[in-house]
Amino acid sequence: MVVHSAAERVLAGLDPEQRSAVTAPAGPVCILAGAGTGKTRAVTSRIAHRGLTGDISPRHVLAVTFTARAAAEMRSRLALLGVPGVQARTFHAAALRQVRYFAPRLLEGRAMPELLDSKVRVVTLAAAKVGLRADRAAARDLAGEIEWAKSSLVEPGEYVVAAAKALRDTPHEPAKVAEVFAAYEKLKRGNGVIDFEDMLRAAVWGIEEHPDVAEQVRGQYRHFVVDEYQDVNPLQQRLLEAWLGGRDDLTVVGDASQTIYSFTGATSSYLVDFPRRHRGATVVRLVRDYRSTPQVVGLANAVISQARGAEARLRLELVGQRPAGPEPELRIFTDEPAEANAVAARCRALVDGGTPAREIAVLFRTNAQSEAYEKALTEAEVPYVVQGAERFFERPEVRQAMVALRAATRSIPGETPLPAAVVEGLAAVGWAPDAAPAGGAARERWEALAALVRLAEEYAATPEVLPVGQAAAVERPATLGDFNDELARRAAQQHVPTVDGVTLASLHSAKGLEWDAVFLVGLAEGTLPTTYAKTPEQVEEERRLLYVGITRAREWLWMSYAAARSPGGRARRPSRFLPQLDRSGGAERAGAGAVRRTERRRNQVVSCRICGATLLAGADRKLGRCPTCPSDIDEELYERLREWRQRVAGAQKVPAYVVFTDATLTALAERKPGRTEELIAIAGIGPRKLGLYGETVLALVGGAAVDDVCPEKTFEIES
Repeated sequence: MVVHSAAERVLAGLDPEQRSAVTAPAGPVCILAGAGTGKTRAVTSRIAHRGLTGDISPRHVLAVTFTARAAAEMRSRLALLGVPGVQARTFHAAALRQVRYFAPRLLEGRAMPELLDSKVRVVTLAAAKVGLRADRAAARDLAGEIEWAKSSLVEPGEYVVAAAKALRDTPHEPAKVAEVFAAYEKLKRGNGVIDFEDMLRAAVWGIEEHPDVAEQVRGQYRHFVVDEYQDVNPLQQRLLEAWLGGRDDLTVVGDASQTIYSFTGATSSYLVDFPRRHRGATVVRLVRDYRSTPQVVGLANAVISQARGAEARLRLELVGQRPAGPEPELRIFTDEPAEANAVAARCRALVDGGTPAREIAVLFRTNAQSEAYEKALTEAEVPYVVQGAERFFERPEVRQAMVALRAATRSIPGETPLPAAVVEGLAAVGWAPDAAPAGGAARERWEALAALVRLAEEYAATPEVLPVGQAAAVERPATLGDFNDELARRAAQQHVPTVDGVTLASLHSAKGLEWDAVFLVGLAEGTLPTTYAKTPEQVEEERRLLYVGITRAREWLWMSYAAARSPGGRARRPSRFLPQLDRSGGAERAGAGAVRRTERRRNQVVSCRICGATLLAGADRKLGRCPTCPSDIDEELYERLREWRQRVAGAQKVPAYVVFTDATLTALAERKPGRTEELIAIAGIGPRKLGLYGETVLALVGGAAVDDVCPEKTFEIES
């Protein structure tokens, strides 16, 4: 009864699709999970539900993720659901654990070879051996090619043909890259070291070639879950198949529309072909988006709806579940410095308005774009952090702070509340809970230590999770010693707390993250898509990058591009992936303020006021709704507007549509604007027509009769 009740609690609050994923029978299950649809909740609930109902033993589950942080989150959620003991690891961590364990048996008593942290040093030596000078950047590019080849199960002698088939943009002639690859492998063997791909291959070899190892591994792991399945590469898939050993208790979770790492060897083909490879597989689609407003969701759907290729076969149309929010904005600037300064100014305004800086992100296609935004944010006195530049716990100030906090356990009384104890301990490294100091580096250091204080506050407020079946213990406040242990654990897992600064990140490094406000910048041809995207498949991946960027935003989304890179530079076109917004009509004879308001409105993405979908067609944008959504037109008002338009057109001796089109009249009769701002928000009513007809139209909407507003009045067009 207790177990049954616990299993039912796991199902509580799940939507119908999530519940289907959780309760799907044992066997191959494919969960197609769109951005923000609660995939982590669904997959952890599936594991927990199966464990609590006795369908599986948690200790026989291996859940594979692509980041240590995702694995840590999965373990934490499973513990909260009452199912500790599940092994949640990255592919590399799981392989390393197994290779280390079986090394004495596989290597005849020898220890496992040392694992290379980075290929760059050995690649540099390998390049020199084949007569190629490589600086650090060139060596990194060569290392990337070797990594792609090894992840794709390509040997040095096969590289030239494989690179040609894959249309690789190689850093040197393919034959020369193959020479470096071969020299790299030889140097590695001579030095008795292995790289991460070797480690995965060793795990595969251990299982495929040693029946006793296979029996032990498969006896331990009987149920498998793979997160972000669209990102697996052939080597990882080979390891997964070795683990399975022909069994089919496999749950995969992925979204083909978020396939953005093909340059590393990742392929969505395993996700796309899952139902074919696993006959009788259960396929569940999660489409309810709990992250973003309907306006953001509508724009994301509009962008990805144009996708082509294999991934488009699994395209999901998301359905926003949050209340309506502001329309996404599209802004155009004369040059990149102007764009960066405008973004920084808006960030400053958001922070001043109460949005935490850590809930704002500026996302760009390449890391080289970061510098302009770092400079602009510094000048605007907005704190920022560069995502992926340096791991939090590797920063010198954080390591120093952790030493100080360990020392503080000897001097700070144990009854001191944890947040106060951490603040007191950080005083030893010169930190004080005042306003951040001036200067980018000093402010960044202060924010890093402030993140430790926030982490202490969160830790102190989190109740201890007890194993299932253990009697409840008397609650005790968390101590500084407990917190030091937590920091050590997080440092080992790279579980990074959020620093309170605007995040600057590439679109690739932003995947898996989310913010209240997101700026997508540099959306011009040549940047997104990049000039290096030459094939249709590469262009489609660039489209998916924009889709990933859009779906990072919870509420507020700004898209922008500069007409030129630098002042006076060559003109550029907007990205082909942006919605084709209606910029027709003029703003002549209007005051400067009206022109700016009109241009801002034309550069905004307009969503259906009924269902939230992004509107692209001019007529739909005028109506403010999809053509398929129900009309709420005021028929009596529409007839009065038509009669008034006919009189005006007759007096001016012009066709009726010159005054207002039928679509504009319909929009007026549906939306019934009561103020000038609401009137000019209707596409087709610019400053000129506002000046000519604005007061009259507002009077008609307010209930005036046609005879009252134009009893025998004629209308003249300004010459």
